[in-house]
Amino acid sequence: MAIQKISESVYMGMCLEMGTPQQVASRRDIIDIVEMLRSNENRPFTVMLSGSRREGFRLSGSDTDYMRWPNNHRVIWDFSQVQFYNTQEHILILCDSSESPPGFTLLWLPLETANSRVMSACVRMNGMLYISSSKYREVTCSIIISGSTPHGPCGSGSLGNVEYDHAHCFISDFWPPSASSWIDRCQSWPPPHVVNDIIRNGCHFVAIGHKLGNHTDKEWRISFSQAEYKVVYSMNHTQFLTYGLLKLFLKEIINKGLRDGDKLLCSYHMKTAVFWAIQQNALPYWHPKNILVAFWVCFKLLLKWVYEGNCPNFFIPENNMFLNNIYGEAQRTLFTQLYILYEKGIALLLHSPSINSYIINVLCNPRLTICTVEHSLISEVEFDEDIFNEISIYESMGSVDLRICRKYLHAVEESIGLPLTQYHNVMLRKLTATILQRTAFMLHNLYTNTGSNKQLYIVEKMACHMLKIAARFGFVSDMLYIAMYYYKTFRYREALSVIDITKVKLVQPYLIYRSHVDRERYIEAVGGQSLSTKMRQAVAKDIKLDNAIFYIDELIPEQQSSNQNNQPTLHIPPLVPLYMLELLCSRHVDTMRAQRALDDLQVLVHHDQGQLVPVHLRDISWEILGICQQISGDLQAAMYSYQQSLRQYPRHRIQTATRQRIQDLHL
Repeated sequence: MAIQKISESVYMGMCLEMGTPQQVASRRDIIDIVEMLRSNENRPFTVMLSGSRREGFRLSGSDTDYMRWPNNHRVIWDFSQVQFYNTQEHILILCDSSESPPGFTLLWLPLETANSRVMSACVRMNGMLYISSSKYREVTCSIIISGSTPHGPCGSGSLGNVEYDHAHCFISDFWPPSASSWIDRCQSWPPPHVVNDIIRNGCHFVAIGHKLGNHTDKEWRISFSQAEYKVVYSMNHTQFLTYGLLKLFLKEIINKGLRDGDKLLCSYHMKTAVFWAIQQNALPYWHPKNILVAFWVCFKLLLKWVYEGNCPNFFIPENNMFLNNIYGEAQRTLFTQLYILYEKGIALLLHSPSINSYIINVLCNPRLTICTVEHSLISEVEFDEDIFNEISIYESMGSVDLRICRKYLHAVEESIGLPLTQYHNVMLRKLTATILQRTAFMLHNLYTNTGSNKQLYIVEKMACHMLKIAARFGFVSDMLYIAMYYYKTFRYREALSVIDITKVKLVQPYLIYRSHVDRERYIEAVGGQSLSTKMRQAVAKDIKLDNAIFYIDELIPEQQSSNQNNQPTLHIPPLVPLYMLELLCSRHVDTMRAQRALDDLQVLVHHDQGQLVPVHLRDISWEILGICQQISGDLQAAMYSYQQSLRQYPRHRIQTATRQRIQDLHL
């Protein structure tokens, strides 16, 4: 009974660390609906979120992994598959696995008709043209974000405080023949509909060869990333949390204190162990009461693999994933390390800072009652915060043009008849709001200098209508886009009216802004209501200015500087642009109010303790304060604010604009 109670406590702790079933479901639904809309863009490439974030984890320090492939290139396994393609539209690449280790292949280009980027990565072998994985990594590493550095098959780096891995790859619509045995093994798990969906969607090829292969620099690894997240989706929550527990075990115990180059085991090995344990029925029931038994089963399997020097890939078992680095002396050392942990028994988890308290609580309080009813583990406010953070992360969708905005809106319209979850619906509403906001400003910028007065009148009427709809669909803070548009079109009194309404809403104690909220008031105000209602009435997020679209003239230099340094968006705490817009509009109608707005902005930026002006957004906040002070004629104060902006963490990389503004002060 004691081990069961400890298991239940660990399960509860893992729900708090990794997410409850509802949280994980909401994260997955939000990403899935975003990618469904992206598939309607008709861009020359497709981007897919992969890795632990796609699976539903939100672990601090984890990379954000993306896969990207050209839509007009397809990999086939034999010439008989040519019949399924129009060769005028698709460039076909043929697999040649004859000289490659299991799980790897050469990519042969039968006709020299690929795009220039692919052609620049080609090499000749035996008179035939092959796409070199190492050359392809070189030419694609910094395409998306300049300054990215090679990391495995990816281009890696960081945007703000988020690290990323972008893998440029190719796709095959067909399941690999070398993985056909996986289909035969799936008798009980994953379920048939998951297996069929996985097979129907084929696989990918990432640009890295086997270190012991004959053509290391030219080979490509067969990637099952898409299949893997679908397999993870099919896990029950105990299985998912067992996988999460193994990830913590790896990070906080096995690899603790090791440099990256010295880490022999990785998260992928942990995931593979869970996959095999589930499919081989190593545990009859996966339940909160036996999560520690489940962990132990997977750990023993991992220990066995290290002892034997063989970690079989889940989809292609002949691919031994230890061959590259776990052999010889390194293998023996790792086995000794793991066996010492094995001898400690389940007590080894006491070395995990994330888990040990959940074990100690039970050991110190044997009569403790453990609640494993997942929805009672976190409050309604915490659950809502998690969802709205997810929505805010994925609603940006990158820079888009009017054509893509139109396609998004069409895709939203088509989704109305689909069986959608509440998480799908609330994400669709915010995406719609974002698309309408961008469309409104793009239309205005397009027609201001090129349209007739009649066209401009029609466009402005449409834009205002779009922004009002967006405000009804989005966050409380989305009302500020209406105020921005009114200011941009010289309707100062109308802008101030919107600002007055928005200001009242933004200072309500029940408003969620990041983690700043009066939880009791929030429940009183919107508790139990739909997520859409909560979003519209009680949630504020940063104002996001896409650097490809100019919103107000006063921030154009900052947007240009940020854009030139590969930052796609300015993120501004909502009260900062509110006071800025209040000052800019009041200058034309009420100078006393303009001074009050400047005073309010100054107090906010100078004295906020990170609640309403987060530390990582202080660079743009100090910058805006300086702009407002300069406009108001207080040049000494503006100089101080610009200097403060330069001293902050350069989240937006606006230093070029800041230095130019300092020069222009002529003090």
